[in-house]
Amino acid sequence: MNQDLLDEYHAVRGGAGFYEQKRGLIAVSGKEAVQFLNGLVTNDVGKLETDGQMLAAFPNAQGRLLAIVRVLKSGDKFLFETAAETREKVFNNLFRFTYAGDFFVEDWSDDFRYFQVLNFKSPISNSAFIEFQNNFGRNVFVTNDAAEDFTKELKNQTAVKISDELYEVLRIENGEPLYGIDADETTIVPELGIENLISYQKGCYIGQEIIARIHFRGHIAKQLTGLILETEAEPNDELKSPDGKNAGRITSVTFSPKLGKFIALAFVRYDYLAEGTELKVNETTATVKHLPFAEQIS
Repeated sequence: MNQDLLDEYHAVRGGAGFYEQKRGLIAVSGKEAVQFLNGLVTNDVGKLETDGQMLAAFPNAQGRLLAIVRVLKSGDKFLFETAAETREKVFNNLFRFTYAGDFFVEDWSDDFRYFQVLNFKSPISNSAFIEFQNNFGRNVFVTNDAAEDFTKELKNQTAVKISDELYEVLRIENGEPLYGIDADETTIVPELGIENLISYQKGCYIGQEIIARIHFRGHIAKQLTGLILETEAEPNDELKSPDGKNAGRITSVTFSPKLGKFIALAFVRYDYLAEGTELKVNETTATVKHLPFAEQIS
C-alpha cells in the first residue's frame, strides 16, 4: 500500500470520511404493500415500525440471490436501498405486481445522490435526505439540488473524501459483500451468512422452501467469511484443506493497515468455517476469521 493511500486510511479511521457512489432507491406504497412484499423478500416487513429498517434479500424460485436490500419504513412508504447493479432487478420484480392490487412502485434513484458517511459524529443539518444505517456507517440519499451543500458541510467539518481504492479496503475490512464480485445469482441466500437477513417465522415467499429446508434440515454447503492471509492472493484462487481437499475460493482481497496483513472475503466449505481454521492458498496459509475484520464504523 502506497503512503498516500495509507495516510488517507488513517485520516478516515481516525477522523471522518465520505464516499459517493451510485445506489438504487425504490419506493413502495399501497394498502397491500406488506402482503406483496412479504411474498417476495426473505424478511418480514410487516414488523417494521415507522422509521424502522431491516435487511432482506430477493431470492429466485431456487433460493438464489437476486438482490440484497435494506428496507426503511418512512410514513406510508417502504423504501428499498440496493446496489446499482441490482436496482433494475428490484424495480422490475416489484413493478410487475402493481397490476394485481393496491400496490405502487416508484424508482427514486435518479432524484438523489448517495453517500456513505463514516465516523461522522455531528448531526447532519441538511433536511433533504433519507438515511439508512449499516455496518459501514451512515448511508445517506440526498436530493440532487442539496448534494453540493451536503458535501460542503462534510468537508467543513474535516470529513475526507474517500477514493475508490480506499473504499475497497474499508469495504473488505467491514465484511461488506459486493454484488457481482462476492455474490451473484449463483449464491444461495443463506450462504451470505448475513445476520438478520432472513425470517424463518413468516409465511411463504419465492424461494422460501429451499431456504427453509437448508435451515431446518441441514446446513449450507459453504458460506461467505473472512480470511487472514500470510501473503497476497488473488480473487478466484482456490482454497485447500490441510489434507488437500477443496475448501472454497477467494472472492475479494486487500491489504488491511489495521491488521498489517492481507485479508480476503471467501466462500469456505462448511467443514472449515470455524474461526482459526488454517487453510492453504498457493502454498501459503489462510486463517478463517469471522466477519467483520474491523469494528463497526459509525
